[in-house]
Amino acid sequence: MRMPRRGLVIQARTRWLLVGLALLFSLVLLMYLLECAPQTDNNGSLPGVVGESMGKEYYQALLQEQEEHYQNRATSLKRQIAQLKQELQEMSDKLKSLQEKKSPKVNGMNYQGTKEQTSNDLLEFLHSQIDKAEVSVGAKLPSEYGVIPFESFTSMKVFQLEMGLTRHPEEKPVRKDKRDELVEVIEAGLEVINNPDEEDGQDEDDGVGDRQLYSETDFIEGYYRTERDKGTQYELFYKKMDGMEYRHVTLFRPFGPLMKVKSETVDISQSIINIIVPLAGRTEAFAQFMQNFRDVCIHQDKRVHLTVVYFGQDGLSEVKSILESVARETDFHNYTLVSLNEEFNRGRGLDMGARAWEKGEVLMFFCDVDVYFTAEFLNSCRLNAEPGKKVFYPVVFSLYNPAIVYANQDIPPPVEQQLVHKKDSGFWRDFGFGMTCQYRTDFLTVGGFDLEVKGWGGEDVHLYRKYLHGDLMVIRTPVPGLFHLWHEKHCADELTPEQYRMCIQSKAMNEASHSHLGMLVFRDEIEAHLRKQAYRTNSEAVG
Repeated sequence: MRMPRRGLVIQARTRWLLVGLALLFSLVLLMYLLECAPQTDNNGSLPGVVGESMGKEYYQALLQEQEEHYQNRATSLKRQIAQLKQELQEMSDKLKSLQEKKSPKVNGMNYQGTKEQTSNDLLEFLHSQIDKAEVSVGAKLPSEYGVIPFESFTSMKVFQLEMGLTRHPEEKPVRKDKRDELVEVIEAGLEVINNPDEEDGQDEDDGVGDRQLYSETDFIEGYYRTERDKGTQYELFYKKMDGMEYRHVTLFRPFGPLMKVKSETVDISQSIINIIVPLAGRTEAFAQFMQNFRDVCIHQDKRVHLTVVYFGQDGLSEVKSILESVARETDFHNYTLVSLNEEFNRGRGLDMGARAWEKGEVLMFFCDVDVYFTAEFLNSCRLNAEPGKKVFYPVVFSLYNPAIVYANQDIPPPVEQQLVHKKDSGFWRDFGFGMTCQYRTDFLTVGGFDLEVKGWGGEDVHLYRKYLHGDLMVIRTPVPGLFHLWHEKHCADELTPEQYRMCIQSKAMNEASHSHLGMLVFRDEIEAHLRKQAYRTNSEAVG
């Protein structure tokens, strides 16, 4: 907005007032320096030469006289400074009063109305920032690396991913909003340099030809950091190619106060979850899974349907027997067993399980037989998935090999006692996208799994990317009530090179923590050290 002419007059008077005060302060300072300057006495004698006979009393009197002189001068200067401060305050009050009286009207509003308009504009801007953010609707992303994962927490704990997927020491910003943010910051720094204010140390009256203009190619480097309750700070450095002078610009993007986006009541009392488990063999693991299913789903939650998609004939009768046994003992009959006489394909199994449901819309939880979940997780599943709006991709906490974690015990503790979030007991499986909660219509709308993917791995990432490329919001967060139990993994020779690499990576990550693996690698060295220590102790005892 262009400042009115009357405002320019007031600003000019203010400048002259400040210049006058500065001159007055300079005059007082000059008087002080003149008074405090040491006075030379051409007739004075140097001590120890001609003036030795003048005695000690003479110098004491001289020092006392000088001290009284400086004290009086200091008192006078303090009084003058106090008077100047009082006059400055009075002039400031008069100037403020003058501005309020002569403040121009804008569109029929006075200065107070202008402030109210500014406040409304700020509020509108903050709302527009919320609209631009990924709060109410999803954003189309190029890949899984563009997702900003949430960090979940309770009143006592925080569940965080540390570096998440972006473990590369050097990379280009993947998310478009991050790229746009940095471009905007660089351009804002150029605006500051090329159009300086008075406080920047350059005279505004200087012509553009008298200054060097900087461009994007002169940007050297920058730093930024974010304090979540304050804002983001940027330190930017620019330099001309043939010069040694750097221009340093500091910018800060403040956060606004917390604003309500929406407040709603979510009723999940009638929300049924269809838990779909693809399976081939591994009947012992399925029996353990059904024990957890019985405790959590049948006895606690009571709002689930179980769909088991079994591949092959070997072990099928045992799976049927386990399901029938649970049904008899608990009077639970909300399950479906789909039998496929073909080679195991996880994507195919989940796709068949989703299509086997014939009762309309339903929330689905794609699960594995090695997954342990709690009743609290099932509610998180219901709360974070919404048809046509949101899909839920929780990050599973994957447990390490209990034989290594609990190597100092005779036998590992029961599974329920292994479910702890510790660095040496497991890790957040942030590279896995197999466990997900999503509505059936959303799954069918995006086209389901890529059924061309054979064998282990890859099908879950393809589905995940389909959602990232669409308009649905992807909720990605670690959850405390979802665990992947350790089991021995075999990487088949029939896998493609990419699948085999992913399988080996998963196998290595699943075995043990860095420290435990290190103890295994250096086991011989550790045992040799212990033998030496024992021999030394025995030798000292004998001696």
